[in-house]
Amino acid sequence: MLDLVLLQAEAGTAQQGNQWSFWIMMILIFVVFYFFMIRPQTKKQKELQAQREAMKKGDKVVTAGGIYGEIKEVQENTFIITIAKDVTIKVSKESVFADVADAQQAAKDEKK
Repeated sequence: MLDLVLLQAEAGTAQQGNQWSFWIMMILIFVVFYFFMIRPQTKKQKELQAQREAMKKGDKVVTAGGIYGEIKEVQENTFIITIAKDVTIKVSKESVFADVADAQQAAKDEKK
């Protein structure tokens, strides 16, 4: 009878240890996901938002659909973009990115 009580006591402490190791493992997984996936993505989103806010008339841009153009007018949530002579389109700010060639040229100009 005493052996049965001792075995149950050992099983109870072992099960408690397994619960702690489970929670520690879950916390570690969350920390890894945060530092390797969530944090870099939010940082990238903030940089992209700041870049869009800094866009002004005359900047060369590319839309998410791959259309190259030049900003003609900046509105609250949209840009009016000239894509050809006398051809303008209105696009959401979220679908516009800075033209890579334009950004590289600006970086070269700053170095001079």
